[in-house]
Amino acid sequence: MVQSTEFAVHFWGVRGSVATPGPSTVRYGGNTSCVEMRVAGKRIIFDGGTGLRVLGQQLLKETPIEGHLFFSHSHWDHIQGFPFFRPAFMSANRFHIYGGVAPNGASMQQRLSDQMLHPNFPVPMQVMQGDLQFHDVFPGQVLDLGDGVTVEMGLLNHPNTALGYRVSLNGRSAVYATDTEHYADHVDENLVHLCRDADVLIYDACYTDEEYHDEISSRRGWGHSTWQEALRLAKVAKVKHPIMFHHDPDHEDEFLEAVEMDVKAAYPGACLAREGMVINLVGKEDTEIVYHPPSELEPDTEMEAQSIPSMATK
Repeated sequence: MVQSTEFAVHFWGVRGSVATPGPSTVRYGGNTSCVEMRVAGKRIIFDGGTGLRVLGQQLLKETPIEGHLFFSHSHWDHIQGFPFFRPAFMSANRFHIYGGVAPNGASMQQRLSDQMLHPNFPVPMQVMQGDLQFHDVFPGQVLDLGDGVTVEMGLLNHPNTALGYRVSLNGRSAVYATDTEHYADHVDENLVHLCRDADVLIYDACYTDEEYHDEISSRRGWGHSTWQEALRLAKVAKVKHPIMFHHDPDHEDEFLEAVEMDVKAAYPGACLAREGMVINLVGKEDTEIVYHPPSELEPDTEMEAQSIPSMATK
């Protein structure tokens, strides 16, 4: 049997804080955080924002499913899609669910369960009939998922803590690092290590530097970063393709398009995450981006692929 070498990163939700549906967000998408990686036959999902519901609709066509669901943390925009994840209600499916332990000692299982208790939600998590297996994980830990696929954990700088994740296979790697805030006087060494020589870095670029440092309504201390700091980190860690993620809910399509022009000019190979975007890591070095609008998210939709250059190969 030939082992699969697939390594594809699918974006189902790219927005931060709160879902923002509407005509002003259709090009980049309004669902909150959810990224799926399909790696050597493994289905690895990061965060359960409202994008998880959309992913779940697609997975209904593939039952039975076994997947790995990693949570960065339990702020609402990263867990609010979990109660609407239909595959978890089906007994034929199995999901391994991972998350850090909160500062108050609460496990991810406890926090996911708490959001579904009365009076906040009509049915408890126990109604889910899928085989849900919960695991506590910690910074510095490396999980071996089999077939050469590993997931490494790293600590992020966020209120009440958060974890970033690095997925690796055959020398290729993709890092999911949201939510996190940069430091004013140095680059976060935890992130430099986690992102070292990565092919893809999905990073919290919620703000611009101007918004972050605004004297009237500063965003300092809110636990998020800027696209300028994303590129600074990427250069230090020698990342090939930094992807700006966790878009502020007030940033409409026209604003994000202007930001993306600046990002691409500053760092070849960088771009903004869009709902419906897929990044394929092909072979030992090649990378391609495939994109189709959220309104056309169907498995058989024909998509146009394009190769993108990399700062690390310049």
